[in-house]
Amino acid sequence: MANKNSYETMFIFSLNNGEEAVQTLIEKFKALIEKNGAVESVDDWGKRKLAYEIEDQAEGYYYLVNYTAEPEFPAELERIVGITDGVLRSLVIKK
Repeated sequence: MANKNSYETMFIFSLNNGEEAVQTLIEKFKALIEKNGAVESVDDWGKRKLAYEIEDQAEGYYYLVNYTAEPEFPAELERIVGITDGVLRSLVIKK
């Protein structure tokens, strides 16, 4: 059995397709994390103004997830986030 680490991932989703699309993405990533680890806590920050425009957007939807997972999972999560439309930015931090 491999050692599990604690991680924190912040997602910033685009609001261009509406909040229903954001909720769909949230469910997608939450299910992916639950499949590969254990969610400890979720902090839904909601719609906020960005410090600077990203892709000509001034607002984004912030979502923070704390979880434990195998050391290989964050790289796979970042790969999937990178090819998913609707994600402005994300950051994975090992605690």
